[in-house]
Amino acid sequence: MNPKIYKEEIIVTKKDIDFNGHVNNLRYLEWMIDSAMKHSIQEGFRIEYYKRNGVSWIAKKHCIEYKLPAFENDRLIVKTFIDEVKKVSVIRKYEIYKNDKLISSGFSEWVFVDFNAKRPKRIQKEIIEKFFE
Repeated sequence: MNPKIYKEEIIVTKKDIDFNGHVNNLRYLEWMIDSAMKHSIQEGFRIEYYKRNGVSWIAKKHCIEYKLPAFENDRLIVKTFIDEVKKVSVIRKYEIYKNDKLISSGFSEWVFVDFNAKRPKRIQKEIIEKFFE
């Protein structure tokens, strides 16, 4: 099975820029988390689904490597996909491109939890299948 890749274009705005004149490191993390949420929605898992089923995803770890800077008005492509599935968590990878060059990459480990019990929960097969072809 191949992972379904979510992709979106972002245009860097003035509010994304830090005092060094390039995109603030925190913005990369925000773009990664936003793309993960949009990918989930694209595959049919809106917030209402998670609330109705009493489950959620909780970030356990984020790792980001910055390779090249991005600046105001740059057009970036953010890609994300689930790379590895474990019993109660997934490893989601991210890639950010500018002019077809990889400028940042990273991964997050997201733990699937029973929201009411506040404990990890086995990921249902039906959920994982939606993120793969």
